[in-house]
Amino acid sequence: MILFVIAISVYIYSIRNDARKLIYLGYPGVFLLAFLSYATVILPAPGLAIVFTMGGVLAHPLAVAVAAGLGATAGETTGYLAGLGGRVIVENSEVYQKLTRWMEKNGALTILVLSTVPNPFFDLAGIAAGALKMPLKKFMFWCWIGQTIKMLTFAYAGSGLLNKFL
Repeated sequence: MILFVIAISVYIYSIRNDARKLIYLGYPGVFLLAFLSYATVILPAPGLAIVFTMGGVLAHPLAVAVAAGLGATAGETTGYLAGLGGRVIVENSEVYQKLTRWMEKNGALTILVLSTVPNPFFDLAGIAAGALKMPLKKFMFWCWIGQTIKMLTFAYAGSGLLNKFL
């Protein structure tokens, strides 16, 4: 399972420049780009920049946010699956240990808060959720709520700023 997640992450990272061509697909393209951006584990991908830009380019920032929120949530399952697969490489890190303690106490709230704000630790939260056997439906629900809130912020910011200057 861990090798599968690593392979997906490396593949998605390697096609990141070609993935921008999917934007011509409109809202489904936003979904696919968000999925690809958030399916990487630990490796950076330009998901929020795409949502910001598409918020200003496409007609409906709310639709951009919903499509991106769904895509990002689907993509985040790679981290969850990595944790579900057993021992993880990051389990000895201090940040992972803290996230695991937070997940044990307030799993849903931890997923919601960490998926709402842009931060480099959400992959670790997904890994912890999988390792702690949080039900996938629960993980995806709270992740979707948080991702959609974050995407709303970026899509409307892009809509406001880009439409002002274009």
